[in-house]
Amino acid sequence: MNELIAALNQLEKEKGIDKDVIMEAIENSLLAACKRDFGSADNVVVNMDRETGDIYVYALKEVVEEVMDPALEISLGKAKAMNQKYELGDQVRVEITPKDFGRIAAMHARSVIVQKIKEEERRVVYDHFYCKEKDIVTGVVQRYVGENVSVSLDDRTDALLMKSEQIKGEVFRPTERIKLYIVEVKETNRGPRILVSRTHPDLVKRLFEKEVAEIQDGTVEIKNIVREAGSRTKMAVWSNDENVDPVGACVGLNGARVNAIVNDLKGEKIDIINWNEDPCIFIENALSPSKVVSVTADVEEKSAEVVVPDYQLSLAIGKEGQNARLAARLTGYKIDIKSESQAQEEALKKEMEEETSDDLQDLNDELDLDFQETADEEDSFAEEETEVSSEEEEISDDMESEEPESEETEMSDEENEE
Repeated sequence: MNELIAALNQLEKEKGIDKDVIMEAIENSLLAACKRDFGSADNVVVNMDRETGDIYVYALKEVVEEVMDPALEISLGKAKAMNQKYELGDQVRVEITPKDFGRIAAMHARSVIVQKIKEEERRVVYDHFYCKEKDIVTGVVQRYVGENVSVSLDDRTDALLMKSEQIKGEVFRPTERIKLYIVEVKETNRGPRILVSRTHPDLVKRLFEKEVAEIQDGTVEIKNIVREAGSRTKMAVWSNDENVDPVGACVGLNGARVNAIVNDLKGEKIDIINWNEDPCIFIENALSPSKVVSVTADVEEKSAEVVVPDYQLSLAIGKEGQNARLAARLTGYKIDIKSESQAQEEALKKEMEEETSDDLQDLNDELDLDFQETADEEDSFAEEETEVSSEEEEISDDMESEEPESEETEMSDEENEE
């Protein structure tokens, strides 16, 4: 049995599996073998000596006067023969030697042990890489599996670098060592599944954290990072110590630090800029390496208008709009970039529109004034007509009132003549 202990010690050293766990699995497997041989093993106990590896199998039997079930009971006489202290109702441990197990039981025990070893191997691998989730590891390229790449993370664990997580245009050679970001570790029936990436923005972040001592001790903070894998990365940094230049710390002496990371990323460009609370200054820094004339930011709308020199317009926008796009993602602002000439033209156009608008307003005011004067004149004329009409009505009323009197006078004259 000493050979068994030596084998378990070797297994613990190579696989990282606790020896006690394997011994417990052996005890359980032998107990399962007892059940297969004897049909029931509810009263069977298996013990394995942790130092020597010796295995003892006992059957617990109750001391009775008359034995009805030999598998569960023992007579008082046999119990006394083993030890004089036993009395009726006591539990006696009767040893069952392992050689009594059949070949099938031994095979069953072996399969249980193998299964337990596999489960422990999976658990050890899962626990090991679960602690490294959201971190970087170094892998060795094994081979291409279609468009995916098989990468060895250590002597016993492989991961598959999917095409969607590869940098466009990147080609790997067997035995090449590459840096990978562990996105997620999942536990499956076939063992742990480790999702790795070369395109994740946090890959660059973790590389800087390991390369730059000032980031490790918290003097320099990475505020935000955006990336178009294989092409360009923009990273905003901030220093908690006014005596430490955050950009200089990340670049290193003669660019040693940043160049080491660029080499790991196969030549990807990295722009390191100063983070600032003022959105105008931050946006100006984010558009590096282009120069900026002015920035007008609307904090509520999260939008900004940027004016750059005419000869810097293409540099500010970048190839296929990449520089402006990354700056917008880094700052969180919608950025509208214009050249100085465009800004001047728009300002002139706006000024002309304002002047035209003012002229139209003056004209409208004049027209309104003329209209008002005309309306006042019409109102005055209407009032005069109203007065004339009133006078005519009064004259008419007077005439009507005078006509009856004359008739009465004429009638009176006639009466007198008669």
